[in-house]
Amino acid sequence: MNFIKRLLKTKKTTVETTLTITSSNGFHLRPIAQFSNEVKQFESTITIVAKDQEVSSTQVNQILSLGLEKGDSFILRAIGDNSSDAIEYLESYFQQLMIDDKEIEEIKQEEESYESISIKGQTIGKGVAIAPIIEYETYERDDNRNGLAFREALKIAKKELYELYIKNKTTDEAQIFLAQQELLSSDIFRYGCTNIKIFRNIIKDEITKLENTRFESRISDYKDIEQRVLSHLGIDTIIELPNTPYILVAEDLLPSEIMRLMDSQVAGVILKKGTPTSHASILLRSFGVPSMIIDDIITPSSEAILDANSGNIVVSPTSNDLEKAYNRQIAFKAFQEIGYQKRFEPAITKDGKKINILANTTDVISAQEAKEKGADGIGLLRTEFLFQENRPTLEEQVLTYAEIMTIFDDITIRTLDVGGDKALPYAPIPKEPNPFLGIRGIRFSLQEQTLFREQLLGIFLAHNQKPLKVMFPMVSSVQEFNQAKTIAKEVAQENNVDISNIKFGIMLEVPCVIFALKEFDKIVDFYSIGTNDLTQYLFATERTHPSLHVSVNSPMLMSALKMIKNNITKPISICGELAGMEEVTSKLLDMGYDTLSVSAKLIPSLKERIRDS
Repeated sequence: MNFIKRLLKTKKTTVETTLTITSSNGFHLRPIAQFSNEVKQFESTITIVAKDQEVSSTQVNQILSLGLEKGDSFILRAIGDNSSDAIEYLESYFQQLMIDDKEIEEIKQEEESYESISIKGQTIGKGVAIAPIIEYETYERDDNRNGLAFREALKIAKKELYELYIKNKTTDEAQIFLAQQELLSSDIFRYGCTNIKIFRNIIKDEITKLENTRFESRISDYKDIEQRVLSHLGIDTIIELPNTPYILVAEDLLPSEIMRLMDSQVAGVILKKGTPTSHASILLRSFGVPSMIIDDIITPSSEAILDANSGNIVVSPTSNDLEKAYNRQIAFKAFQEIGYQKRFEPAITKDGKKINILANTTDVISAQEAKEKGADGIGLLRTEFLFQENRPTLEEQVLTYAEIMTIFDDITIRTLDVGGDKALPYAPIPKEPNPFLGIRGIRFSLQEQTLFREQLLGIFLAHNQKPLKVMFPMVSSVQEFNQAKTIAKEVAQENNVDISNIKFGIMLEVPCVIFALKEFDKIVDFYSIGTNDLTQYLFATERTHPSLHVSVNSPMLMSALKMIKNNITKPISICGELAGMEEVTSKLLDMGYDTLSVSAKLIPSLKERIRDS
């Protein structure tokens, strides 16, 4: 009997569901990488069963090799104690992935003709370029003296890709870097791949699997990660590029090569292979490079026209052709600048709702940039920049805060947020097993009250009776907020400073606050959601972790944001990275959020996107 009980106890629960590919793009590399990321948060063994194969749902290369296209179905199977939760969540996440993975519409070309013979092609990215045509040329340079050990090169390459993903998280190219990092993290490179010869053979085998399939364009990603690893082994691929404007003709380009082109004077690109959904095409579009796909012979030329707006390549233009192209170039650039020119206008949706677009700033220079980019105010003024190297004097703080406060009328200033991954050399925090769950944010300030009180006084003296919002970071309880506000009142009273124009709120980034919103709503003046840390703590996933990631479209995160908005009466804004991400803007507006704070460079495009909502 005891044996039977033990057997039943150790038997794993198996749960399955059938999912169908509904995206016109099929189940391709980017959504596969995102899906695999989500799978990693569950302890269950989760696999995908399709086409008489069962593959691990954490192995991007294995899923990619299935070649799942629109209309195909697969079984998602989970075995383990939390298998039901895993299947329920992943089914919802996959369905949202399919909805968000919209087909890239073919760019409509304008009607235009030139005197000289034109070669027609498919537009990747709009624009008009006038420059010499050159052919793509590379050569390999092997310098083993500067190379690393193979496993170290592999490790650094993965780290680089993740850092690029984090750095570009609000851009189109971010998911490309994430996808490549997931490819390089596959088991095929983790086990048994001990030297460069084995590595290159694996790459060759994976490329062979993709040849003559719909996902052939993903071959470039394998070539790209190969080049990245080889570069750390002392084997570099050198691209010959001129120092003057040029139009490049290439069979295809790797994502990393396009990043290199951006540091040159590239005026346009012609690809002989590829699709509008390839990673090369996505990057060229993202960087605004006039570009086309033309499966034809394009000869080098001392002066040519690439008119991607009309789909024409003119290799030997007449003087009239050049004049026409030049005028079309000027007209197109003027059209592009409309959004930038409208940056100071309010962001009003089509149904007449005004959305406040604020900026996240770190110092005087970034505040000035935010003003120039059209920010309506500062939604998050990080003050750590003053404290990083040396402890600032009270006078230094007052002068800096006051200068920023002359730039905008609407400012939310966050008190010092250190701890976790941020430290001060003159106020060391005792080493903790998990610093992100220890002394950071308001906990640090309440512990280091001399520093906290001096900062509050600096803020109060600088505000000069202007309306101001002061925000406490990482608040996790009503008691912490009350204690911080009590200290603020004491500082004002001791120094005879009027703070009647100052409102006090919290950075909502600790999940437990969500369950105490009714209590917080009685005492705070406002909230600002820090989605970076809120996401980190919701999923228990450190946001710079090298292998664990959370999708910005996670249904659980969206549910949390909706729950917050529905259970408060005080003003609220979103100031994390999420606020600037194109794929979630409409969702935030639908939830009722009307104040978004983002990086200054995103403001013109975000305002224009909202106007189209």
